[in-house]
Amino acid sequence: MLNGWEIVLILAVVLVLFGAKKLPELARGLGQGIREFKKSSREITDELQTAMDMEAPPVPAQPRKLPAETQVKAPEAVAQSSPEIKA
Repeated sequence: MLNGWEIVLILAVVLVLFGAKKLPELARGLGQGIREFKKSSREITDELQTAMDMEAPPVPAQPRKLPAETQVKAPEAVAQSSPEIKA
């Protein structure tokens, strides 16, 4: 973080480089840039929120039934239909 003396030094260097007449113009331009950035970010946030609100709630998924030949048999049915393996 910057302490007080560092901020004063930075302001002094800016004053020397740009002069007293240019500082208000620079500050005005910086303020307009920040304002435009905030406006754009607010518009994007509002647009995303609107898109999320318009989106329909998800429909609960219905369980799908497998075709008869691919359905898994109950363990009792498998034991009755398959021959016993003797070891």
